[in-house]
Amino acid sequence: MSEGAAQRGARTQRAELALEAVADELDPHDRLHAVLEQVLVFTDATVAVVYTPDGDGDLLSLVASAGVPRNLYGLRDSYPASGTAPVAEACRSGQPRWLGSADLLQDADVRRSHAKEFSLAVLPLRERGCLVAVSDGTDGFDTEDRECLGLLTEAVAQAAPAPPAGVGASFEYAMDTGRIEVAPELLELFGIGPDDFDGRVETLMALTVPEDLPALMSVVEADHMYVGDRELEFRIRQPSGEQRWLWLRARLVPGGEGRPDRLVGAVADAASVRSGLNDVARIQRLAAALARAGTVRDVSQAVVAALRKPLQADRIALAELEADRLVVTVLDPPQPEAWPEVWRSEWRSEWPDAPVRSMPTLAAALREGRAAIWPAGATLEPALADVGPGGLAVLPLPGGGRMAGACLIGWDSPHAFGSDERALLTAAAGLAGQALMRAHALDAEHELVSMLQRTLLPRRLPQLPGAVAVARYLPTTAGLEVGGDWYDVIPLPDNHVALVIGDVQGHNAGAATLMGQMRTALRAYAVEGHPPDVVVSHANRLLVDMETDLFATCCYVDIDMEEGSAWYVRAGHVPPVLRHPDGTAEITESEGGPPLGVVPQADFPMTPLRLAPGTVLALTTDGLVESAALDVEDGLDQLADGLSAADPAHLGAVADSLLRSANRDDDVALLLMRYDGMALRPQRENWTVWRVPQAVGQARRYTKRVLRAWGIDFEADTVLLVVSELVTNALVHTDGKVRLDLTLLADRLRVAVADASPRTPAKPTSIGWEATGGRGILLVEAMSTAWGTVPVSGGKQVWAEIPIG
Repeated sequence: MSEGAAQRGARTQRAELALEAVADELDPHDRLHAVLEQVLVFTDATVAVVYTPDGDGDLLSLVASAGVPRNLYGLRDSYPASGTAPVAEACRSGQPRWLGSADLLQDADVRRSHAKEFSLAVLPLRERGCLVAVSDGTDGFDTEDRECLGLLTEAVAQAAPAPPAGVGASFEYAMDTGRIEVAPELLELFGIGPDDFDGRVETLMALTVPEDLPALMSVVEADHMYVGDRELEFRIRQPSGEQRWLWLRARLVPGGEGRPDRLVGAVADAASVRSGLNDVARIQRLAAALARAGTVRDVSQAVVAALRKPLQADRIALAELEADRLVVTVLDPPQPEAWPEVWRSEWRSEWPDAPVRSMPTLAAALREGRAAIWPAGATLEPALADVGPGGLAVLPLPGGGRMAGACLIGWDSPHAFGSDERALLTAAAGLAGQALMRAHALDAEHELVSMLQRTLLPRRLPQLPGAVAVARYLPTTAGLEVGGDWYDVIPLPDNHVALVIGDVQGHNAGAATLMGQMRTALRAYAVEGHPPDVVVSHANRLLVDMETDLFATCCYVDIDMEEGSAWYVRAGHVPPVLRHPDGTAEITESEGGPPLGVVPQADFPMTPLRLAPGTVLALTTDGLVESAALDVEDGLDQLADGLSAADPAHLGAVADSLLRSANRDDDVALLLMRYDGMALRPQRENWTVWRVPQAVGQARRYTKRVLRAWGIDFEADTVLLVVSELVTNALVHTDGKVRLDLTLLADRLRVAVADASPRTPAKPTSIGWEATGGRGILLVEAMSTAWGTVPVSGGKQVWAEIPIG
């Protein structure tokens, strides 16, 4: 054999060694490209191209290439499978074609555009397309090149993508119009009925989990710079809310000659395509699940779901490490009888909770910080031995520079631990430890947030005269931070009730703190007896004076429960919605004012409302009626429709049904009140007390006339005594106007005297015999069932209630 032949023989041997070095775990496209680069290195080829048939087999499309630009040699992106081009003939015959420069000059389907003469080799890939190699030589590929190309063609055939036989539902996507033709089975995978699909690719992509959308978009928006098959797994959200993994393989088919580019491929359930996921896929899924896990329980369940079934383990326990105690958060299976007897008999709690020192083997594994594995028959303490009699793995879970917990995996039958399985366990432990630390912090934050939220919002709503009110608060699922939404129901004098709902900008502790301040301020201004516009104006000035960067919106409604009338004020908030007794719903219209904290001297116009018995008044925050996909007008229409269709007799059920369509990316507060009307309306009379020497006597005579008109005789002396003492106190100890109000309820009479002083009368602790004053309040307390004071318009009102027989 000549020296050149010897060198060529050595080149073929080097090609074999190079092919063995191509990693099997490479992505299919990367592995194919690596093999094509070997074609350029070990033969005289300057271009290497792979063609494979499309879904229906009518077209041979380019899926990968390497070397100089192929268009220099007239190679197309695709060829008709039934054509006369060498690519098509080689695929149909299954025989390689070796074409020299002279042969190419006579071939009409291969146009020469290179300055030099060249040769062409077309080698079929076992019914999976063909490999095309181009050489600048005039005589074609020599014997050694052909031998080496044969070897490399076999490697290309193994690496070239093949359509899944009988797997997946096919589709064809026109990239110029966005229209997609799909098989009925594909719609079933996405949970869409044939009549509900509009033929748009956006409709399918809208069901994709947001974290997986960029990868899917990289396939749908592909161009000629990325040829060949694309393969990926992604998640969709089903109508039930659960997530499902799907597998996608697609190929770009260039149009050419005025035809649009197309993306053809198939989609299938990932579990059916890959019955056994590799370790990389398992870690990928575990990482995706841990990224969504918000609590310690979520992290534990994600680890169990990722490891138990693939490892065919009989039981898994995951525990947090708190100080020197191990607190189990998840047992799978959860039945107590599936776990060691010592766990059930000695560990005190719903699930095990024991000091680490009681399990020396586990304590040693945690100190070393490495996964520890014991085969069947290993000598272990009873608390661990019975977890895995056929094999036990203990995974310390590191996180934040310390041990966050441990994961115990046990088998009943003897289990052989391979190197790949050990690597999987180590990688899973690292991911789970970091996620466990993050979730523990979030759990603690969530508990603090929940406590803060419960403290800032009303613990219960008061009973209302002639009405029923319910409230709901739904925190966002986008995070664990407390929101700024609030609601309140404030009983006011004279059977008035104030309903308040508001929203402070932001989702953090600052917004929550400001929310608590605004709720307190509005309640204080309301109890003082101000009308709605004054209450909201005071709150606005207060927020401006706080010099905070946050603002708030609110809606304040003052309802006269006796008359069924109301006035409301809006400060940048959505309007109230009414459901009338006949079932029709109305979105109220009003001018409204700016949000609180924006304009120091803002006007807040009042709008009247009329409430007939049976009317439902709904106040909500924008989280219920507005989102990225829903305009506020459409959201209010949906709220009105939901109210109209609901049964107002069960107000709690109405609130729950309205929240089912809530936007979970924002907090939602909802306050509903059904006005029934007061069955017994109180009788009222009032008298302005003039500051004259006969003032007390005039007040007594006026009271006597009113009592006679109301038919009260037996208790008249008691009422007159209370009136005398309260009026006298107001005249002696205050300045300004004094007003006497008498209110007759069903079983009691209320005497109230208002004055201009905010100072509350003090009840003396002791009175000497020589004292000339101080007995008035003691007499009022003795003669009435209850008494007290309330602030009214800068002053106060002292009241007392006397029972009427």
